Amino acid sequence: MQNSDAHQEDHGLVRRLGPLDATMIVVGSMIGSGIFITSAESSRLTGAPGWLVLAWAVAGVMTITGALCCSELAAMMPRAGGVYVFLREAYGPSLGFLFGWTLFLVIQTGTIAAVAIAFAKFTGVFAPAIAADHYLIPPIHLFGGYAISVSTEQLVAIALILLLTWTNTRGLETGKLVQNTFTFAKTAALLALIVIGLSLGWKPESAARSSDWWNSWANGWTPQSAQPGLTAAGAFALVLLFGKAMVGPLFAQTAWTNVTFIGSEVRDPGRNLARALLGGCALVVVLYIAANLAYVAVLPLAGIQRPQGGRLAVAAMQSIFGEPGKFAMAAAIMISTFGCNNGLILAGARVYYAMARDGLFFHRIAAINRRSVPAAALVAQAIWTVLLCREP
Repeated sequence: MQNSDAHQEDHGLVRRLGPLDATMIVVGSMIGSGIFITSAESSRLTGAPGWLVLAWAVAGVMTITGALCCSELAAMMPRAGGVYVFLREAYGPSLGFLFGWTLFLVIQTGTIAAVAIAFAKFTGVFAPAIAADHYLIPPIHLFGGYAISVSTEQLVAIALILLLTWTNTRGLETGKLVQNTFTFAKTAALLALIVIGLSLGWKPESAARSSDWWNSWANGWTPQSAQPGLTAAGAFALVLLFGKAMVGPLFAQTAWTNVTFIGSEVRDPGRNLARALLGGCALVVVLYIAANLAYVAVLPLAGIQRPQGGRLAVAAMQSIFGEPGKFAMAAAIMISTFGCNNGLILAGARVYYAMARDGLFFHRIAAINRRSVPAAALVAQAIWTVLLCREP
């Protein structure tokens, strides 16, 4: 297989992404809103700083293990569609069909919608009129408890999705530029959070100094307060809740498979895809563990568990710098979610394109525009994602 920019495969896709670009897809798709929010729920479930950090570390080990396995497959089958192709080749088109349609209906589009809502939520820090309960169209009840509505928060999320879909239809170079720029910016912002937290934290009231690191009960925690209705008790209950506490960290560390979706557009994929997966995942895991140490160093345990508005990172910076820290962190998270969604939108469309070429998706989705990107797949993805943009 030739590896040159001019060599075209998959009926029009061109290998224009280098090792840095591929790594930025991994890092940019992983770092979204999760690291800035989900530790609150994990700390409520476990009740001690040590268990919180351990939950992120174990999730990190699982992430890197998965990346090791996936890098081997990506090097063997560097095709548009990535994981879809792996499953199709290993288990046949039926499983590929199920995975691809689940990705379209729930996984990829649902994640894009959730990240877009997070972007809008943090935009509300600067513009209070942007809120989930500020309706442009009040709830219209259709049947049972289901209702449709349009809030200012939803409108901002939809605008973000449409903007990034449009920029990605302009060509891979445009999508790559947006991805690299915002990934560098948000990685720098996360590093700033870590450095500031670890250097200016460690006050007497911080969780690191005022709470027991491992004895959750000593911190006033009980299994029933963490999970109402739980019948288990003692260490067994803590083990069960520790498993549930890993849901957030695992969610925050997913999306690294997105780089495999663009396998047909990475130069020297046998080398660059593996390096991007391992290097990008390792970097993000280290940053995430360090960020949680920063939370523990800055905030009291109650502040980690129940930050105002659920915005944990914003609460951490606000406790150090006051209102300027609050706005600076909100801006950083907006940058993070913007870049994350660009990577998700860019990569996801390649799966539906690959499925359409195999006859497992609508035929028109297999079309490539004059800028060598699957524009029809991008548009189809955007339409369904817009319909999923609503508060849970």
